[in-house]
Amino acid sequence: MWDLSKCNLCGDCLVKCRYVDYDKERAVSEIRLLMEGRAADILDRCITCNACFQYCPTGADPADLIYTMQEKFKSPIYVSFKAFTDSVTKTFEKGSRDLEVIEGDPERPALSFDSFNFSQFPEGTLESRMFKGMTIVRGRKYASLVGMAHMGGASLTEKYGRRVIDAFAELGRDIVYIHNEGYILAHLRARELGIEVPYRYMHLFEYLAGYLRDNLKDIKKLNRRVAYQPNCAVRWLPRQDEWLDEIFELIGAERVPREYEGVDALCCGGPALFVNSELAMSMQAENIRDALDHRAEAMVMICPLCDMVMRGETQKAGLPQIFVTDLCRMSLGEVPWPAS
Repeated sequence: MWDLSKCNLCGDCLVKCRYVDYDKERAVSEIRLLMEGRAADILDRCITCNACFQYCPTGADPADLIYTMQEKFKSPIYVSFKAFTDSVTKTFEKGSRDLEVIEGDPERPALSFDSFNFSQFPEGTLESRMFKGMTIVRGRKYASLVGMAHMGGASLTEKYGRRVIDAFAELGRDIVYIHNEGYILAHLRARELGIEVPYRYMHLFEYLAGYLRDNLKDIKKLNRRVAYQPNCAVRWLPRQDEWLDEIFELIGAERVPREYEGVDALCCGGPALFVNSELAMSMQAENIRDALDHRAEAMVMICPLCDMVMRGETQKAGLPQIFVTDLCRMSLGEVPWPAS
């Protein structure tokens, strides 16, 4: 969350932003305007990629400041997604039937699909041996809300985050988050908001690495070169790279070095599609070019939205696109490597 006391007005957050061309003086001016509660040019141009969170050397979290002010001043991002964010608000205020719970072994964790539909994940995911016996849940009641910042709804986490945590607590199980931003709500945002998380939880990558370690005899090394496409929530938790690298080592997949990785990672372009489609398509093209230039045989995804918005373009480029759970399933012989 934005911490005014940590901001030294160095301007790094916006000087380094790849989507604007601000010098230090302009960058400092933009941040100062936002600190004073006033509108600024960056609100219309920010595509909510979270990079400025990592660019900030003091941990002030300028991304949160920008997202909060985008909502206040009804930026293009806010306007584009208002119907959706309004529907989320209605869910928490008036209730929703958008809920699915598949009961499993009470001694096993629950796997949260956030508010995504099961159909947004690869066919057969629910039947994988990796998730056998787990209780499966999805629906607006379990929405991470953190992702609403990409849609002009930054305030929804503070308004309804406690309700989401309480909904998971009612399950009486450990929770495995299949989507990054659900984990971020429990691991970071809840702490910032003073919300107690009364259950144990785990990131999908942690769970997959643990499962693979326990089932080494079932793994057939893939011997494939893959490019990883992170989603914006990775900015909040760089440690995910450690877990992912372990997964790749266990299954025999080489994570190719990329121009666009780590702090230099390039967004999938999802939010930008609604406010600057030309920019979004350019970002996708650069991501794909980067992967192919480094001789990747596939692009691996963690986020179902990234998976959805990039799939058409990766198909056109002849670059197989694989969700990370399916990559692990391939090493276990559950699904084949995609045809060229």
